[in-house]
Amino acid sequence: MTEFVTHDVKRFIVEKPQNYSFTPGQATDVSINKKWLRGEKRPFTFTSLNQDEVLEFTIKNYSDHDGVTKKIHQLKAGDELLINDPWGTINYKDKGVFIAGGAGITPFIAIFRDLHQKGKLTGNKLIFSNKAEEDIILQKELENMFESNDLLLTLTQEKNPKYLNERVDKNFLEKYIVNFKQDFYLCGPPPMVKSLKEILTDLGANVDQIVFEK
Repeated sequence: MTEFVTHDVKRFIVEKPQNYSFTPGQATDVSINKKWLRGEKRPFTFTSLNQDEVLEFTIKNYSDHDGVTKKIHQLKAGDELLINDPWGTINYKDKGVFIAGGAGITPFIAIFRDLHQKGKLTGNKLIFSNKAEEDIILQKELENMFESNDLLLTLTQEKNPKYLNERVDKNFLEKYIVNFKQDFYLCGPPPMVKSLKEILTDLGANVDQIVFEK
């Protein structure tokens, strides 16, 4: 089953292999089960929970290149994906601040759903940066899970009074975060993650408390 969650992001529901398990935040390498595509593996994060009977992936289609992701977006019911072993370094440690850029939210979705289901999400904060309102993945679900003060949605290329209209930089973090001696979780475009790691360290964050995909 597939369905759009934004104009260029789709949810994919696929059959779960027997005895397959993973930890919220992990990903796997996926390829299309067609002769000429089986070797073309790409990493995608699970957005379902381990106890679910199916696997869910939330995947963005990038219009600027004609690759595996675009072909996955063209799949229909009955097509097959090849799923490899789970991997990943974005694992929840303790309450803290999650900072995501665009599709970088996907490794956090299963973590949020798991914590929310257990009644343990309160006390975590999410800073979610997108270009425009239409790019915000699962906005309603995030708003339902987070306390209003703990969800900061900011747009960088669209002026919209319903959201913050600021880039997530040093001034932004100093403005909206009081405690830098807590865990930070980063995922987004590599330049964004690299910059934020440096900024957070400058602001006093412990390097060991900054979690990102290595």
